[in-house]
This record gives sequence, structure tokens and C-alpha cells, in this order.
Amino acid sequence: MNRTDVGEAITRAHHEQWARVVAALARRFGDLDIAEEAAAEAFATAVARWPADGVPPNPGGWLTTTATRKAIDRIRREHRRDDKQREAQMVHDDDPPEPLGAVDDERLRLIFTCCHPALAMETRVALTLRMVGGLTMPEIARAFLVQETTMAQRITRAKAKIKAAGIPYRVPSAEDLPARVSGVLAVLFLVFNEGYLATGPDSDPVRHDLTAEAIRLTRLVRALLPQDGEVAGLLALMLLTEARRTARVSSTGELVSLDQQDRGAWDAALVAEGHRLVRERLAAGKPPGRYQVLAAINAVHTSARDVRDTDWSQVVALYDQLVRLDPSPIVALNRAVAVAELDGPEVALAAVDRLEGTLAGYHAFHATRADLLRRLGRSQESRAAYDAAIGLAGNTAEIAYLTRRRDQLG
Repeated sequence: MNRTDVGEAITRAHHEQWARVVAALARRFGDLDIAEEAAAEAFATAVARWPADGVPPNPGGWLTTTATRKAIDRIRREHRRDDKQREAQMVHDDDPPEPLGAVDDERLRLIFTCCHPALAMETRVALTLRMVGGLTMPEIARAFLVQETTMAQRITRAKAKIKAAGIPYRVPSAEDLPARVSGVLAVLFLVFNEGYLATGPDSDPVRHDLTAEAIRLTRLVRALLPQDGEVAGLLALMLLTEARRTARVSSTGELVSLDQQDRGAWDAALVAEGHRLVRERLAAGKPPGRYQVLAAINAVHTSARDVRDTDWSQVVALYDQLVRLDPSPIVALNRAVAVAELDGPEVALAAVDRLEGTLAGYHAFHATRADLLRRLGRSQESRAAYDAAIGLAGNTAEIAYLTRRRDQLG
């Protein structure tokens, strides 16, 4: 196996095994700092040794064993005066395994642990993205539209609070699940979004490993809480979005916008499953939550055989409903995109310009303005907006798309 193959194996192992390793260590040692640092050291050791020794037959087992040894070494250094009995228990690990509870997936158990109600919602999401999703600090900061240092401080404080408050690393009971689910869904949504349109300039533009893992975990939550409308809504949203994945990036590595995608390349089975979930929630007759409305919007898009068949009035009406549930500037921006199709680009641009104070650092704000200005024939202003979007975007496929659109202005 050459160095390139080994590098790909390490990258794949990080995508597939990071959460498993961290979860195993967090459960055993009860300390997120130890779990994260030991996991990182294990992967660094793999980078150093696998090119010479070869990739082990069981990379996950090798990484977990190596990380466990790293954690034990650290604890020994920090607690040299501890009694020998504790050290022996730590080395031999003869304690019986924790009995499985309502959640029998290791990574999902860690998500529920990180989403403890003692932590603020944003902190729960950020911490879990780091510990379970394996996202880097810059990726998480971009997801929250904050500075990297700010996000690092939040995560550090969260881990310290878990340790100081003695929040247990245990499987949540069935009655605990509903209280934890909103934070869990927020985490899974952001993990999926990072895979759907990766923000890192050094990563693949679409990370199927993240979207697939988010869908897998959401299916588990759905099995645990089959009557929860928002769980069903999030799963439907993910499926309808994932169905378009293979049509979203061209053979040359450029993002393909929804109106230009080959709809025949969409995954019909995922579309059908997503539509079925949306219909089930409509039939339930209960007021929908945020994820259910987002799923309904995607159902309208994926119901149209051609972009010209899209029912834009229904899309705008659904966005009006979503704004009442989630009056965020990003929702308002997405609503303006739909308004442009219904009422024209001039009306939409006025709505977008009102968001500049809150979204000036968000690349999609500038990309949306650029497109609206182009449609209005204001080429010079459109070019400047494209330049701003390109400067802020981290996704290589999106940068390629924006660059071509800008250069077409002449």
C-alpha cells in the first residue's frame, strides 16, 4: 500500500471511527477532555506509524486500543500518588459492561450525553458537533457564524461544566429522551448540513460520510420516538435533500444549482420515503414544527418534474409559516429566494438588503444578492457581490460555481 493509499485509509478511519473512539473513552473514563485528546493522539500515532507498519486489519480496534493506552498514560501522569488498586482497575478494566438502555448505539448515547439539559442549547450543539461529528473548530464556528476563538471557548466551558457538575455518562432512560430530543435533532441537522455542503476548503465539497451518519442516527431516534413529529420531519428533510446529492456536483467539480439539476438523477426511493413521511405528518393534523415545515418545502421542490412546475406560491406560504416558528435572518434570506420567483427579483432584493446588518459575513447572503442583481441587469454591483461571496465561501464546488457566474458577467 503506497503513501497515498495509507493517507486515504487514515482519512476514512477518521470519518468512520472518530465518534466510536471518543464515545468508548468517554464512557470508560468519564472525562470528555481525556476522551478527545486521547483520540486525537491515537490518530496522530496512526499518521506516524501506518505508512511504515501498514494499515491494521481492524483500524477501529487499533485506534480504540491506542487511545485507551494514551488516556491511561495521561491519568497516570496526573495522578501518580493514586493508590495501586485504582491503577490496576484502570489497566485491566474488569468491570462488567454498562447495561444497554433505551439507546443502544454508542455514538447516539454520546450525543444524548452531550445534549444534557444543564447546558445551553447552542453549547450542546457545538459540543456534540466536536465530540461526535469530529468537526474541526473552524467548521463548527462557520456553522454558527461566530469567530473560531469564541467557539473554542464555548466548547471548553461546556466540558468543564460537565466535569464540575458531575453530569453522568450514562445511557438515558426512556423517560429522559423527549427532554433531550430538541438538542439532539439540532446536532444531527448541523452534522447533515456540514456533509451536504462542507465548509472546509480542504475537504470534499459534499461529505457523504456525514450525511449518511446523520441519517442513520436520525433513523435510530425515529425508532425511539416514533410519534415525535419533528423527528419524522427531520428525517424527511434529510432524505429529500440526500436524494439530490449525486446531481449537486458536476463532473468538473462545480456546484449545480437546483434549477439546473438533472431531476432524473435524483434517488427516487429516498424521494418517495421523504414524501411519505411528510404526508404522514400532514395527516396527523398537528401543528408542524420547524423541521416539518422545511421538509414540506423540500417536498414541493422534489414534486416538480421541472423547475418551471414548482409551486412557488406554496413555497412562499410555507416560508411564511417557518418565519413565525424561526424568525432567523437565514430563514428570511431563503424566503427571499422564493419571493424572487413569485414577485420578481426587485422585491426580493429589497428584502435581502434589509438583512445586511446581520448576514454581512455570510457568503450565501452575498451570493443571493449577486444573483438578484444579475437578474436586474446591475452587472457591476453583481460582480462585487460575487467577489464578496467567493471570498467568504469555503466549499470548493460552490466557489467554482460562483466564479463562473461572476465571469459570465463580462
